[in-house]
This record gives sequence, structure tokens and C-alpha cells, in this order.
Amino acid sequence: MDIPPKNPNSDRAGASPLLRRLDQATVALLLAVSLLLMALAVLTRYWQGRGLIEIDRAPPQVIDFRVDINRAGWPELALLPDVGETLARRIVESRQQNGPFVDQQDLLRVPGVGPLTLEKMRPYLLPLASAGDLTRGGEGALARPAAAAAGSVE
Repeated sequence: MDIPPKNPNSDRAGASPLLRRLDQATVALLLAVSLLLMALAVLTRYWQGRGLIEIDRAPPQVIDFRVDINRAGWPELALLPDVGETLARRIVESRQQNGPFVDQQDLLRVPGVGPLTLEKMRPYLLPLASAGDLTRGGEGALARPAAAAAGSVE
């Protein structure tokens, strides 16, 4: 005569649930109203002709991104095409050891930068100041166009 194990929940026959019936009904009503409002918002947007947002068909945005190779840190340089973290760190290291780059062609002195990589980078590089401007702190490159414009007016 085996006696079946006693159900531990049978002692709690009079225990109350977590939520009372009225609270359960309130939560169910709030959920139903929320779902109805979300569905109404989607349908309203669709009926207005705007349709759903198509992420795959979104037009690409063009961002004008230019880097000064004599001032940029490696995280900025790593954003250039075909330049990863390693090559960006090499560019910064070369700049620190050999001085600033005089022109964009000077990037070829960095191991890993070849003519093809340089051509892909060129559209994203700011024009460099001339050698004389570098000795004066690089301000001449910005002041020269303004002076030329003022001189041509006279």
C-alpha cells in the first residue's frame, strides 16, 4: 500500500492569487487598449500614404568628411578607406618620428601606404600647408586665400 505523495499546494487551498480578479481584468483591458492604439497608429500612417519606413530603401546620406593628416589622431585616420587601426597608428608614428607631412605624397613613406591606398584616401584629406607655412605654425594656408582675394580687388 503505497501512499501517494501529498500535494504541497493542497494546504494553500484558501491562498489568494498575486492579483485579484479586478486587477487582472484591469491589466488585460490596458493591454488590449495599448495594442489597439498601436494598430491604429500603424494603419493611420499607412492610409495617409506615408507607408511604413523602408530602411533598406532609405536614400544614402553624403557626409563631407575631411582629415588633416598632420593633426588627426589614429581613430580619425582609421575611418579613411583602406586604412585600419594598424595603418592609422603607423601614420601617426611616422608623423611623430619624422615630422609633419609636407604634402600628401609624403604618406608614401609610411609602410603599408602605396599609390593605390593614397589615391583612395585623397578625397578625404585636407589640403596641406606649404613648407613655409609649417614653420609659421600653419596659419598661412588659411590666411593666403583671404589675402589673395583682398589683393585682387585692388
